[in-house]
Amino acid sequence: MNSTTNCLLSSENVLFDFTNSSASVDDWIEISDTERDVGKSKGVLVEQKTQQFQRAIFFSLLNPQPNGAAFVGVSYRKKSFDLSLFTGLKLSVRAQGENFVYKVILRHHNEQSSLQPSYEIFFELPKNEMIEKYLSFTDFKPYSRGKALDPDTTPPLDLTDISSIGLQIFGGVYSPIKQHGTSSLEIDSISAVKCE
Repeated sequence: MNSTTNCLLSSENVLFDFTNSSASVDDWIEISDTERDVGKSKGVLVEQKTQQFQRAIFFSLLNPQPNGAAFVGVSYRKKSFDLSLFTGLKLSVRAQGENFVYKVILRHHNEQSSLQPSYEIFFELPKNEMIEKYLSFTDFKPYSRGKALDPDTTPPLDLTDISSIGLQIFGGVYSPIKQHGTSSLEIDSISAVKCE
Protein backbone atom coordinates (compact mmCIF):
# COMPACT_ATOMS: atom_id res chain seq x y z
CA MET A 1 0.00 0.00 0.00
CA ASN A 2 1.32 3.41 -0.92
CA SER A 3 2.10 5.71 1.98
CA THR A 4 4.01 8.50 0.22
CA THR A 5 3.27 11.82 1.90
CA ASN A 6 6.39 13.92 1.32
CA CYS A 7 6.50 16.22 -1.67
CA LEU A 8 8.70 19.27 -2.21
CA LEU A 9 6.31 21.07 -4.54
CA SER A 10 7.76 22.83 -7.57
CA SER A 11 4.60 23.28 -9.67
CA GLU A 12 0.88 22.61 -9.34
CA ASN A 13 -2.14 22.50 -11.64
CA VAL A 14 -5.46 22.37 -9.78
CA LEU A 15 -7.68 19.95 -11.70
CA PHE A 16 -10.71 20.14 -9.40
CA ASP A 17 -11.23 22.91 -6.83
CA PHE A 18 -14.42 22.08 -4.98
CA THR A 19 -13.98 25.10 -2.70
CA ASN A 20 -14.62 27.43 -5.66
CA SER A 21 -18.14 28.81 -5.86
CA SER A 22 -18.30 27.90 -9.57
CA ALA A 23 -17.26 24.27 -8.96
CA SER A 24 -19.73 21.49 -9.68
CA VAL A 25 -19.94 17.74 -9.17
CA ASP A 26 -22.46 17.31 -12.00
CA ASP A 27 -19.87 15.81 -14.38
CA TRP A 28 -18.87 13.04 -11.95
CA ILE A 29 -20.69 9.72 -12.36
CA GLU A 30 -21.14 6.85 -9.93
CA ILE A 31 -19.45 3.54 -10.81
CA SER A 32 -20.29 1.00 -8.12
CA ASP A 33 -20.75 -2.75 -7.85
CA THR A 34 -24.45 -2.46 -8.69
CA GLU A 35 -23.34 -2.54 -12.33
CA ARG A 36 -23.00 -6.28 -11.65
CA ASP A 37 -25.95 -8.54 -10.86
CA VAL A 38 -24.98 -9.28 -7.26
CA GLY A 39 -23.76 -5.79 -6.26
CA LYS A 40 -25.42 -4.03 -3.33
CA SER A 41 -23.15 -1.05 -2.62
CA LYS A 42 -23.93 2.61 -3.24
CA GLY A 43 -22.15 5.93 -3.44
CA VAL A 44 -22.61 9.54 -4.39
CA LEU A 45 -20.48 12.68 -4.80
CA VAL A 46 -22.31 15.76 -3.56
CA GLU A 47 -21.58 19.43 -2.93
CA GLN A 48 -21.51 20.75 0.61
CA LYS A 49 -22.13 24.48 0.76
CA THR A 50 -22.51 26.90 3.62
CA GLN A 51 -22.12 30.66 3.84
CA GLN A 52 -18.47 30.22 4.86
CA PHE A 53 -17.11 27.30 2.84
CA GLN A 54 -17.72 24.77 0.11
CA ARG A 55 -16.35 21.31 -0.72
CA ALA A 56 -17.36 17.96 -2.22
CA ILE A 57 -18.17 14.85 -0.19
CA PHE A 58 -17.91 11.28 -1.48
CA PHE A 59 -20.37 9.22 0.57
CA SER A 60 -20.17 5.42 0.35
CA LEU A 61 -21.97 2.33 1.60
CA LEU A 62 -20.07 -0.94 1.10
CA ASN A 63 -22.12 -4.15 1.19
CA PRO A 64 -19.53 -6.88 0.38
CA GLN A 65 -20.16 -10.35 -0.91
CA PRO A 66 -18.88 -13.20 1.36
CA ASN A 67 -15.48 -13.08 -0.41
CA GLY A 68 -15.15 -9.32 0.21
CA ALA A 69 -16.16 -8.26 -3.31
CA ALA A 70 -17.61 -4.75 -3.21
CA PHE A 71 -16.72 -1.33 -4.55
CA VAL A 72 -18.11 2.18 -4.65
CA GLY A 73 -16.64 4.76 -6.97
CA VAL A 74 -17.08 8.06 -8.75
CA SER A 75 -15.39 9.06 -11.99
CA TYR A 76 -14.81 12.17 -14.08
CA ARG A 77 -14.70 11.60 -17.85
CA LYS A 78 -15.76 14.89 -19.40
CA LYS A 79 -12.35 15.84 -20.80
CA SER A 80 -8.82 14.50 -21.09
CA PHE A 81 -5.78 15.80 -19.23
CA ASP A 82 -2.12 15.95 -20.23
CA LEU A 83 -0.31 15.25 -16.96
CA SER A 84 3.06 14.38 -18.47
CA LEU A 85 4.79 17.39 -16.90
CA PHE A 86 3.82 16.31 -13.39
CA THR A 87 5.02 13.60 -11.00
CA GLY A 88 1.77 12.81 -9.22
CA LEU A 89 -1.54 13.89 -7.75
CA LYS A 90 -2.20 15.81 -4.55
CA LEU A 91 -5.50 15.29 -2.76
CA SER A 92 -6.72 17.72 -0.10
CA VAL A 93 -9.12 15.45 1.79
CA ARG A 94 -10.51 14.23 5.11
CA ALA A 95 -11.80 10.69 5.71
CA GLN A 96 -14.47 9.84 8.25
CA GLY A 97 -16.67 6.84 9.01
CA GLU A 98 -15.84 3.15 9.12
CA ASN A 99 -13.24 2.84 6.33
CA PHE A 100 -10.05 4.71 5.50
CA VAL A 101 -8.40 2.89 2.56
CA TYR A 102 -9.18 4.30 -0.88
CA LYS A 103 -7.98 4.11 -4.48
CA VAL A 104 -7.43 6.60 -7.26
CA ILE A 105 -8.10 5.04 -10.65
CA LEU A 106 -6.76 6.50 -13.91
CA ARG A 107 -7.61 5.49 -17.47
CA HIS A 108 -6.17 6.69 -20.74
CA HIS A 109 -7.13 6.91 -24.45
CA ASN A 110 -10.87 6.91 -23.61
CA GLU A 111 -10.65 3.24 -22.62
CA GLN A 112 -13.60 2.51 -20.34
CA SER A 113 -14.22 -1.21 -20.75
CA SER A 114 -13.52 -3.36 -17.70
CA LEU A 115 -11.62 -5.64 -20.08
CA GLN A 116 -9.05 -2.88 -20.61
CA PRO A 117 -6.53 -2.11 -17.86
CA SER A 118 -7.04 0.65 -15.35
CA TYR A 119 -4.11 2.16 -13.45
CA GLU A 120 -4.65 2.28 -9.69
CA ILE A 121 -3.02 3.27 -6.44
CA PHE A 122 -4.14 2.23 -2.95
CA PHE A 123 -3.69 4.61 -0.04
CA GLU A 124 -4.76 4.88 3.59
CA LEU A 125 -5.88 8.13 5.17
CA PRO A 126 -5.78 9.16 8.83
CA LYS A 127 -9.06 9.30 10.69
CA ASN A 128 -10.88 12.63 10.83
CA GLU A 129 -7.90 14.76 9.76
CA MET A 130 -7.79 17.13 6.78
CA ILE A 131 -4.53 16.39 4.97
CA GLU A 132 -2.76 16.81 1.64
CA LYS A 133 -1.98 13.35 0.28
CA TYR A 134 0.62 12.98 -2.48
CA LEU A 135 0.31 10.01 -4.86
CA SER A 136 3.21 9.45 -7.25
CA PHE A 137 2.40 8.38 -10.81
CA THR A 138 5.23 5.83 -10.57
CA ASP A 139 3.22 3.99 -7.90
CA PHE A 140 0.13 3.49 -10.09
CA LYS A 141 -0.14 -0.16 -11.21
CA PRO A 142 -2.28 -1.88 -13.86
CA TYR A 143 -5.41 -3.75 -12.80
CA SER A 144 -8.40 -5.44 -14.40
CA ARG A 145 -11.61 -5.77 -12.37
CA GLY A 146 -9.62 -5.29 -9.16
CA LYS A 147 -7.01 -7.92 -9.98
CA ALA A 148 -3.37 -6.93 -10.48
CA LEU A 149 -1.91 -7.33 -13.97
CA ASP A 150 1.70 -7.98 -14.94
CA PRO A 151 3.22 -4.52 -15.56
CA ASP A 152 5.81 -6.09 -17.89
CA THR A 153 3.10 -7.23 -20.32
CA THR A 154 0.65 -4.33 -19.88
CA PRO A 155 1.01 -1.04 -21.76
CA PRO A 156 2.25 1.76 -19.48
CA LEU A 157 -0.05 4.57 -18.39
CA ASP A 158 0.01 7.36 -20.99
CA LEU A 159 0.10 10.54 -18.93
CA THR A 160 -0.36 12.68 -22.04
CA ASP A 161 -3.95 11.49 -22.44
CA ILE A 162 -5.66 10.80 -19.10
CA SER A 163 -9.32 10.42 -20.02
CA SER A 164 -10.74 9.33 -16.66
CA ILE A 165 -9.96 10.18 -13.04
CA GLY A 166 -11.80 8.21 -10.38
CA LEU A 167 -12.02 7.69 -6.64
CA GLN A 168 -12.99 4.33 -5.20
CA ILE A 169 -13.46 2.59 -1.88
CA PHE A 170 -13.45 -1.21 -1.90
CA GLY A 171 -14.42 -4.28 0.07
CA GLY A 172 -11.18 -6.19 -0.47
CA VAL A 173 -11.81 -9.28 -2.60
CA TYR A 174 -8.10 -9.48 -3.57
CA SER A 175 -6.75 -7.73 -0.48
CA PRO A 176 -6.05 -8.72 3.12
CA ILE A 177 -7.78 -5.44 4.05
CA LYS A 178 -11.54 -6.02 4.33
CA GLN A 179 -13.91 -3.05 4.49
CA HIS A 180 -17.66 -2.65 4.86
CA GLY A 181 -20.17 -0.10 6.01
CA THR A 182 -20.53 3.66 5.62
CA SER A 183 -17.78 6.22 5.05
CA SER A 184 -17.26 9.73 3.77
CA LEU A 185 -14.39 11.47 2.04
CA GLU A 186 -14.45 15.26 2.14
CA ILE A 187 -12.59 16.76 -0.83
CA ASP A 188 -11.35 20.31 -1.13
CA SER A 189 -9.24 19.80 -4.24
CA ILE A 190 -7.40 17.42 -6.55
CA SER A 191 -4.25 18.73 -8.21
CA ALA A 192 -1.55 17.52 -10.56
CA VAL A 193 1.80 18.41 -8.99
CA LYS A 194 5.49 18.20 -9.76
CA CYS A 195 7.69 17.29 -6.82
CA GLU A 196 11.44 17.59 -6.61
